[in-house]
Amino acid sequence: MDRLLLMHSFVTVAQAGSFNGAAKKLGSSGSLVSRHVAELERQVGVRLVNRTARSVSLTEPGLRYAEFASRILDEIEAQDAALADSHDRAEGTLSIICPKWIGSLDLGDAIAAFSAAHPKIQVRFELGGMSDRTYDFLDSGFDVAFHTRDLRDSSVRLKKISSLPFVLCASADYIERRGGLAHPNDIAGHDCLVHVNDPVWRIGHGHASTLHKIRNIAFSSNSYLALQKAAVHGRGIALIPQRPAYDDLVGGALKVLLPDLAVPDRPLYAIYGPGQDTPRKISVFLDFLSAWFSQNPIPAIGQ
Repeated sequence: MDRLLLMHSFVTVAQAGSFNGAAKKLGSSGSLVSRHVAELERQVGVRLVNRTARSVSLTEPGLRYAEFASRILDEIEAQDAALADSHDRAEGTLSIICPKWIGSLDLGDAIAAFSAAHPKIQVRFELGGMSDRTYDFLDSGFDVAFHTRDLRDSSVRLKKISSLPFVLCASADYIERRGGLAHPNDIAGHDCLVHVNDPVWRIGHGHASTLHKIRNIAFSSNSYLALQKAAVHGRGIALIPQRPAYDDLVGGALKVLLPDLAVPDRPLYAIYGPGQDTPRKISVFLDFLSAWFSQNPIPAIGQ
């Protein structure tokens, strides 16, 4: 039988001075409370109470154990209250993990802004080292993880934070040397700058979209920023996030290819632990990020 339940019954008997008096406080029966105390005595190996027809008194060991049990139960109650309070307050440590390329772009700015706005929350933000198994971030001690792929996993909860626009582009120098793209299939004849985790490019939207497995890889990297720099230097065509490339696109260092077919956006998802009762620090964080991306849209090229 659960030791804490037995301790609670015993402490209540010590306070009430009888099994029936304890039973009234506990909303139970005197016989059940008596069995609880008897079981506790069996577990600790000593007699804790002196039983008479009219009352119950504590033995010397019972007095010591009642003081001990009362202190333990009070500490548990206080700790439970403290945990419940911290659960409902936006404070404490918030551990976040995401792929390197996401964290070094928009998401890094958004999380930095969140940390400045909520100084009572200590942010731990790690880039990279993510497992293919969706829920592994929880086992590693993280509260929130970010992905840009559709997820179907009942072991976690998911919230879409924003959409990340991408752009197919190349430098003016490269286009002058090798020509532009008249059709998506022309990609096969060009030098391509490819992210190691993105070897298949989708061009266009909906039913008109096409998939292209890139085989002519002139330059590869696990950093979209590195691919952007290679594109600016005329090494080939690249499919990269639009926000960090915006200044190069507006300034003319990079030019959009196949603008009438535009590449699809990538969804930015936050995933976190299961259950309906989300800790306050996590809900505040997710709401802040959604608002940040809404308030900091990426201007359209040409505006």
